[in-house]
Amino acid sequence: MMEAEMSNDAGGVPAPTNEERVATVTAVDPSALTPTAMRGLRDIGSQATWWLSTCKPGFGVDHLRDNSLETYWQSDGQQPHFININFKRKTSVKSICFYVDYRQDESYTPSRISVRVGNNMLDLVEVAKVEMVEPSGWINVDLDSGKDDSVRAFMLQVAILSNHQNGRDTHLRQVKVYTPALSTPSQLNLNFTSPLLAQFRDLK
Repeated sequence: MMEAEMSNDAGGVPAPTNEERVATVTAVDPSALTPTAMRGLRDIGSQATWWLSTCKPGFGVDHLRDNSLETYWQSDGQQPHFININFKRKTSVKSICFYVDYRQDESYTPSRISVRVGNNMLDLVEVAKVEMVEPSGWINVDLDSGKDDSVRAFMLQVAILSNHQNGRDTHLRQVKVYTPALSTPSQLNLNFTSPLLAQFRDLK
């Protein structure tokens, strides 16, 4: 049974009673993920409820979502370690990004990570596995359903399977979840011919 450390940015779910709360993130560190690299995507992490398998007191889920590369989540237990991300409705997920830093975290740095999606904990399916050697920086994992360039799911799980140097507990400094951005009217190339509708051609 996983420790139910939960948080929710979207509202409608009772707030957690412990101190390890999530912070709402609305911007990406420009020195890490450039606007060009993430063009056409938007961060939807604030729309989900996040909970962890374990955490060391003071190093909880809020540090995954505080937009700082100086803080981190630290697990507190046996592997594998889990980050569970639940959406209220079925959501398209294009990619998940996480920040790791072997130079600072050494044996706490993940070496193998599995990404799984599904409707709930009972039907999760692995859609990506990442193996890393002394990584320092953002790791971007594109998710592909085989039929589309994104997956649709109620739940996303990140499983840390092993660490460098056979370390037990893990550090992750940030996690972001992206969906394809919705088109705006200015991107639709509207071609109205009547004078009445032509005035709406350049809506923004």
